[in-house]
Amino acid sequence: MNESTVKHGKKTAKFGPVNDDSIEKRTFSVEGMTCASCVAYIERNIGKLKGVHSVVVALMSSKAEVVYDSLVIAAEHIADEISMLGYRAAIIDDGFGNHSVLNLLITGLSSGICVQRIESHVVARKGIESCSVSLATSSAKIEYTSTFIGPRDIIKVIEDLGYSAAVACHDEQLKRLDHSAEVAKWRFSLVLSLLFGMPVMGIMIYFHWFLHTPMHPEMQTPVFTPALSLDNLILLVLCTPVQLFGGKYFYLQSWRAVKHGSANMDVLIVLATTTSYLYSVTVVAIAIILSWPSSPMTFFDVTPMLITFVSLGRWLEHKAKGKTSEALSKLMSLQAREAVLVTRDNDGRVLSEENINVELVQRGDLLKVVPGAKIPADGIVVDGKSAADESFVTGESMPVVKREGSTVIGGSVNQHGTLLIQTTHVGQETTLAQIVRLVGEAQTSKAPIQQTADRIAGFFVPLVIGLATLTLVTWIILGFYIVDMEYTDQRTKMEIILKRAFEAAITVLAIACPCSLGLATPTAVMVGTGIGAVNGILIKGGEPLEMAHRITTVVMDKTGTVTKGRPRVVVIHTLILENHLSLLKLFAAIGSAESNSEHPIANSITSFVKEWLNTKEWATVRRFHASAGNGIVCEVRKIDDMLHSTAQKEGSQIDSIIKLNSGDVKLIRNEHYGINRDIFNDNKPLRVVIGNERWMMKNAVPVDEYVGNLIKEEQIAGHISVMCAINGYLVAIISIADIVKDESALAVWALQRMNIRVILLTGDNARTAETTARQVGIREVFAEVLPNQKRIKIEQLQGRKERVAMVGDGINDSPALASADVGIAIAAGSDVAIESAGIVLVKNDLIDVVAAIDLSKRTTRRIQLNFLFAVLYNIIGIPVAAGVFMPWGFAIQPWMAAAAMALSSVSVVVSSLLLRLYRKPTQQSLACAEFYKHQARLAMGDWPVAVHRGLDDFAVRRSLSKLSFSSIISTITSMFDSQQSINRITPFDRKLLLQRKSTAGSLDSPNTALII
Repeated sequence: MNESTVKHGKKTAKFGPVNDDSIEKRTFSVEGMTCASCVAYIERNIGKLKGVHSVVVALMSSKAEVVYDSLVIAAEHIADEISMLGYRAAIIDDGFGNHSVLNLLITGLSSGICVQRIESHVVARKGIESCSVSLATSSAKIEYTSTFIGPRDIIKVIEDLGYSAAVACHDEQLKRLDHSAEVAKWRFSLVLSLLFGMPVMGIMIYFHWFLHTPMHPEMQTPVFTPALSLDNLILLVLCTPVQLFGGKYFYLQSWRAVKHGSANMDVLIVLATTTSYLYSVTVVAIAIILSWPSSPMTFFDVTPMLITFVSLGRWLEHKAKGKTSEALSKLMSLQAREAVLVTRDNDGRVLSEENINVELVQRGDLLKVVPGAKIPADGIVVDGKSAADESFVTGESMPVVKREGSTVIGGSVNQHGTLLIQTTHVGQETTLAQIVRLVGEAQTSKAPIQQTADRIAGFFVPLVIGLATLTLVTWIILGFYIVDMEYTDQRTKMEIILKRAFEAAITVLAIACPCSLGLATPTAVMVGTGIGAVNGILIKGGEPLEMAHRITTVVMDKTGTVTKGRPRVVVIHTLILENHLSLLKLFAAIGSAESNSEHPIANSITSFVKEWLNTKEWATVRRFHASAGNGIVCEVRKIDDMLHSTAQKEGSQIDSIIKLNSGDVKLIRNEHYGINRDIFNDNKPLRVVIGNERWMMKNAVPVDEYVGNLIKEEQIAGHISVMCAINGYLVAIISIADIVKDESALAVWALQRMNIRVILLTGDNARTAETTARQVGIREVFAEVLPNQKRIKIEQLQGRKERVAMVGDGINDSPALASADVGIAIAAGSDVAIESAGIVLVKNDLIDVVAAIDLSKRTTRRIQLNFLFAVLYNIIGIPVAAGVFMPWGFAIQPWMAAAAMALSSVSVVVSSLLLRLYRKPTQQSLACAEFYKHQARLAMGDWPVAVHRGLDDFAVRRSLSKLSFSSIISTITSMFDSQQSINRITPFDRKLLLQRKSTAGSLDSPNTALII
């Protein structure tokens, strides 16, 4: 199935749900379009075909997307219909999802029997959807499901039949993107026009400005007869080749349009040049036949000069268009051309290495990636260690470390080590291919303002032709009532009247430019979406790009969006003296006990112990029992055997901050409370109990008031705490939290600075949600909300005239993402095909939400500026060309109009290209003194939060007025001491700390007042 095909149950952002198996969407390349009139013309005519449901044509990417009923009309017939309209059309075949397309060149074909033989054998294989072999071109197109069969398998089937097959090289899409064919065509037209146009300009200057003027026709240089001057003869000779050959492309396109009852920009050019040429030839012929005493005034100079300027404009325009799609072209060029296929034996020894075309890579292949090489496909590292440059795929500027078990992204560049990877996604399934597809679809879609421009362009050309005709008639009529200063005895008044009238009409045709209107939006959208893709922001089309700048409210999910989404151990309170039970033995016992549980809290504890002790082995666990919602109890044996293999050794100094790659863990030794007795016996198993207070009481473990206060303080901080007991004594309290991302507070503050309301919408409990909101500066929280209620909340906000953006992970947030005006999904590097979102962030970074809205504002402003320029140009230019200001001595010549018209289109494209100077906001660029003051306020807990439960609009407003100074220090430390944090304590922060210290009471006071 084609990449663009929409099957049953699928949904696209543009066309909505499709419920019929026969409904498909195909993408066609369309060459020969020049302006928005062509777009409107194709959409109107193809949309009338029976079986066609909708048509979207993209001028910049030279593509058309058609949704149609395959039982009523075939894709090939649609391509033929587009070609009959005067444009070159072809079906674009790209794989989508698990469906891929393989194009092969086959040698050895001799007759139709060979064709039938190959097709029948290939189609018989499982996973093959279709096979079409062409004898004339010795090629084959095979559609297949990559889950069941790969390209090498298909080639082997063909080669087993006695033929040779190789992957066909296809760079057609890159050629379309850089507009190389159009650039070459218009360069030829420009060179030819210049070859004859430059002498024309020289002759005009010499004969009309120096030798004689229209006021003194007696100084003309006659040839053969007084009615034919030397300058008119030379101009006729020079402009004829330009008219016939330089204007060939204009004539072809305009003829195709007129033949089908339409009109485009080329029709205006042909009318202007043909009218001036035929008028000049006709008036000279009449002058010769009637033996006029002097050669008439002509427009021979208009054709070469007008075609020269228009060709120059088209050439520059297509050169600039190629630049607008440069980001997408670079993304496509990231794909590796070759891969090193490795074969290993059962013991892991390498048996062979083979260089193969990257299109022959299949799922599960082992590939070797040497330093400096591009990674051929998505996969998992099975051997080796290195770093990969993923900057052009994810926007991550620093190389990402890759080791065994790490995922790699196809198209990223291996840095310094050799990697052996096993492929998981190949061909059109890779992250890079999905990004290219999403960006390509985005650049094909239309912003609402572009649809308006296309409708205007649909009747623009007929309107201009009507205005030119009106101008001609008006000046002929006015000419009989106005005494012309150029009137002489040797010039008839009619000649002067006609000359003035035709000049004005031709100038109107030359200056009118629907191209600037048609290019105003798509050029900016193409550059904007390309810039976004380079920075890891995938914007799915003009509509979300345009809508994002209107956002008034940003609703954020908590887990995985504001927080890291990976609960981990953050604080440990020890309740036993270390000379009675060392920390290593304590956590070896706790980690071993929790290793038998699948609970997320247990996973967090075991992950911490594994990383800290650097061990993969656990002590022996017996009599394990878990109680849902309470905890676990078990016996742990042979702890010393486990500790022999750990990196940490008994007796080593352990700091109060345990620094790990996953994050720092605070170790608080409650020595004044610590149990002062031996509870560890090498010869006896340890009875380990881990859980809540109710579970401790049930297992005869006493919990006193001091421990209860510690638990409450951790809960106020938004942590989940579990108690750990060994042999009947409480030995530790472990606090677990889903840590707020380093950039979350900065992102929220930046959005609020943009006058955007920020809401936290989460299914978590109110206390945890409130704590998270206070840490990042969100004032409004909706907690304990079910997934379907998130969608309802979005709709409630929209009902209050809010423009809502929903930020989530694209899984349980899908209904809300789809309902929001703009859905922003965080893909975290790989799953970029989140269909329910209008914007996908490749990198798990909330600053990119700010960047997406900022990019939307910049792009929309550029679109509006382009559109305003295009409208004003035509509104002002056409009256000037028509001679409205001629009574005041202000008028322009046709060649000036042609130059202005060419300049208008180029100016719009260049204006859009200025977006390439855009630099997205970063943590470093957003952080400032004002933010540091704001963050210090957050650290004090002095931040009011309105907490709603479910969809209830009644909120409880809370603010922490008194915190223990130890809690303040804890918060400040966690926010300012992180190695990844960009923040630092300022003098303002120290002042707040001293002010708070005077009212906070004792350093060790655990009391925390919650004022409601």
